[in-house]
Amino acid sequence: MKIIVGGAGSVGKSIVAYLSRGNNDVAVVDEDERKLNEVAREWDVMPVLGSVAHPDVLQKAEAGKSDLLIAATESDEVNMIACQAAYSLFNVPRKVARISARVYHKAAWGGLFGDHDIPVDLAVSPEYEIAGAIKRVLQFPGISGICPFAGKKLMLLSFRCPKKSPLLQIPLDHLERAEPDLHIAVVNVIRSGRGFIPGSDDTFHAGDEINLLAAADEVEDVIRAFGLERKDNERVLIFGGDQIAEYLAEALEEDDGIAGCRVIDEDPRSAARLAEHLNNTAVFNGSVMSDVVLAEAGIADADAAVAVTGEDKDNIIAAMIARKNGVENTFALVNSRSANTQMINVGENILIDRTTITISAILKELRKVRLNNACTLGLSGEVWEIAVDGNSTLIGSTFAQLGLPEESRVCALIRKGETRFLPAADEQVEEGDVLVFFVAPSSIRRAEKIFA
Repeated sequence: MKIIVGGAGSVGKSIVAYLSRGNNDVAVVDEDERKLNEVAREWDVMPVLGSVAHPDVLQKAEAGKSDLLIAATESDEVNMIACQAAYSLFNVPRKVARISARVYHKAAWGGLFGDHDIPVDLAVSPEYEIAGAIKRVLQFPGISGICPFAGKKLMLLSFRCPKKSPLLQIPLDHLERAEPDLHIAVVNVIRSGRGFIPGSDDTFHAGDEINLLAAADEVEDVIRAFGLERKDNERVLIFGGDQIAEYLAEALEEDDGIAGCRVIDEDPRSAARLAEHLNNTAVFNGSVMSDVVLAEAGIADADAAVAVTGEDKDNIIAAMIARKNGVENTFALVNSRSANTQMINVGENILIDRTTITISAILKELRKVRLNNACTLGLSGEVWEIAVDGNSTLIGSTFAQLGLPEESRVCALIRKGETRFLPAADEQVEEGDVLVFFVAPSSIRRAEKIFA
C-alpha cells in the first residue's frame, strides 16, 4: 500500500514505525527538516519537506499514486485542508485526519466530514482515544488493556498473569473443568518476549502477557478466575495537565463509580486552565516530586494514580513515586518505541502504550479489507472484526476451508446474537455472521486476500 503520513512528530513517528513492519511504500511530509531527517534515518521512507496541506508538496509525495493519506500534524486545520487537497486534486481513496479539538467531534457538527463536505473518512483524536483507554482500565483493576468488539458485546482483555493465579499450570482444555462459568477465547500469549497461540495442552505461567476475548458482562469473572482482584479505583490522582489529563478527568467526573478525581500539574497556566474547565476535580499546581504537593493532593487515600505527561520517563517515575506512597493501582503512559522505558524497572506499575492505542484507532483504514473494528497487539499481531454480508464469497465455506495460516485463528463467531468462542473447524460461514479473529504479523497479507 502506498501511504502518505503528514507530520513527523510523536504521533506521525508512531504511525510510520507501525507501517514500516509491513509491505508499505511510505512518504513522510513535514516542515521541520530536522524531524524529517530523524524519521528518514530510522525507517525506509521517502522524506518530503513542506506542508502536507500544500498541493505542490502532496504532488512531490506522489499523492496521485497513493492509496491513503494520514494527516497527523499538530494542527487540525492543516490536517483537514490536506485531506481536502488529497481528495479534490489527487483523488486519494482514503483520508485519515488527526483532529484533536473536541469542537470538531460534537454531534451537532456531525455533517462536517464526508465526500461532499470535508473529505475525511476517519477523524481521530489520539488524546481522546488515550483518555478513553485509560478510563476503561481504571474501571477494571488488574487489567492493563481493554478493546471493545462486536458493538461492545465482547471485550479484548490484556493483562499479566499474577504469580498466585489459581489458573497456573492448568492445561487450557481443563479450564472449563476448573472454571465452568468462565467463557473465553485465549487470543495469544506473550512469554519471554515471544508471542504464540496456546494449544489445548499449554498452561499459563506467572508473568505471561495474556490477551483474551470475553463477554462484556463477564469481565469481572475473568478478573476473579485469574486472581487479578485489586481495590476499586474510586479515588484517582492524575499527574499531568495536557489534553489527555483534561479528557480523562472529565470522563471520570461523569462516572458514578468515581468518588473523587484530583490533578497535579507543574505548569501554572495549564493548571489554571484545568481548574477553570473542570467541575468536580481539584487541581494542584506543583511537582510530583514534592511531598508537600502530594500530601495536599491526598495521595495517602488515592486508589489509583495515572501519569500522563508528555515524557515517558517522568510518567514512569511519577507512577513509582505513587506506588512508594502506598497507591495500589499505578499507571504510566509511555510510547512503546522509546528505548528509555526499557532501561527502567517498572515493577508492578502498568504501562499504557500510547502507540498501540493510536494505531488501533486507525488500524481498520490500514488494511485492504473492510473491517468493523481492529486492535493491534503490538509486535505480536492484530485482532480484526469482519461482518459477512450477502455478497461474501465466504458463505458456505467452513472455517477450515478459509485457509487461515496456522499463526492465526478465529476467536469468536457472533451469529443471531449468540456468541461462540473458538468455533469448530467444520462450522460453516453464514450470511450475517460477525467474525473476530487473531492475525499474526506474518499472516496479514494472506488474511487480506481471504477476506477481501
